[in-house]
Amino acid sequence: MKYSNYIGILAALLMLLASKFTWIYIPSINAVVTGFGSASVTKFGQPALMNLIIIPISILLFLIPRLWAKRINPFLGALNFAWAFRNVLLLSTCRNGECPVTHSWLYIYFAASFVLMIMTLLPDLKIKEKQ
Repeated sequence: MKYSNYIGILAALLMLLASKFTWIYIPSINAVVTGFGSASVTKFGQPALMNLIIIPISILLFLIPRLWAKRINPFLGALNFAWAFRNVLLLSTCRNGECPVTHSWLYIYFAASFVLMIMTLLPDLKIKEKQ
């Protein structure tokens, strides 16, 4: 695909942007959780920290026009998607009979991770034929 690198980079940046906003709200403990944790409750940790490590490497591999970079990037894209899927499952799950109020940024984050993974599978490779 001709624009897969650019779409992948935009999806990666959208993931980082979505991590800054509210993902869930838990009314009983008055906790607002973003991708980088909660100010009042520390048991949620920083769910997007792993993505913060993977995304710059993935963006760099999108920009490198070598075959080895295009082969490593699907692995990082799948790892990134798996971590995003983990975050969606853990944060949106009901606990002790109480369900958190999920906001749209959690689903934007997850959709962007899926788009990033798909774009790593569709690189624009120019293969030279031997004659």
